[in-house]
Amino acid sequence: MKENSQAPIEKLRTIMACLRHETYGCPWDLEQTPKTIAPYTIEEAYEVVDAIEGGDIAHLKEELGDLLLQVVFYCQMAEEKNQFTFDNVADGINEKLLRRHPHVFSSGDLDSFGQVSDIQKSSDVEKVWENIKKSEKAETTQEGILSAVAKGLPPMKKAIKLQKAARTVGFDWPDIQPALEKVEEETLELKEAINTENSSSEAIEEEFGDLLFASMNVARFLKIDPEMALVRANRKFEARFKLIESYVAASEKDWRDYSLRELDEFWETAKVELYQSPSAGGSE
Repeated sequence: MKENSQAPIEKLRTIMACLRHETYGCPWDLEQTPKTIAPYTIEEAYEVVDAIEGGDIAHLKEELGDLLLQVVFYCQMAEEKNQFTFDNVADGINEKLLRRHPHVFSSGDLDSFGQVSDIQKSSDVEKVWENIKKSEKAETTQEGILSAVAKGLPPMKKAIKLQKAARTVGFDWPDIQPALEKVEEETLELKEAINTENSSSEAIEEEFGDLLFASMNVARFLKIDPEMALVRANRKFEARFKLIESYVAASEKDWRDYSLRELDEFWETAKVELYQSPSAGGSE
């Protein structure tokens, strides 16, 4: 098959198949398994988010390509073992999207697109989506309420998923106020663990974990993605700290020549400077 006769996605799949060829393929690619490339998948997903946050469209295009490669890589390995193919994956998500959007595809197929729907608000869409998901899970599994929550999720996202799963059976705070109070309670328990003589590091870690879990509840009520909130907080810290570095460099003094109070004054100056220049990452 000539290279130019293939659509881009088919060319990518052909390249991946060549890289995994038993005789002529790449030794590194041949050694990989789904488990060994899973960390790269997480890394690539975060790099996509970083490109979006940075507003770098060219970088975003590149990172989306890297993430797409991960999907093709998994599918190639599965196809080699006759487990599933790339087309099976695409068919699966196509069917799910059609099934979970009855307000867009009333008959569950593309031919029914364009009909008038009573659903106009995103909040109504979320209710429809959750009801369909619960119905699907009821049909496919008899396991516990939390069984559908993926074990390999990043901890913050898994905490949110666990809380949402518990909510489906009514195990949830009625509103954000008790969730906020729980954060205060867990903060006090962490302080107590820290200040208790002979308190073990495991006990302190446990209380800190409880505080984080409670904070995820608050994020859920506020409809905030905690991962994205932390991404932005990291970006803000980086921008401010880089300014402090520039102040120290301009003074021609060493970091050790400054007291913590003086460095904190630099921090406050950086906050003001970045606040006046939101594009630099200091609008918050």
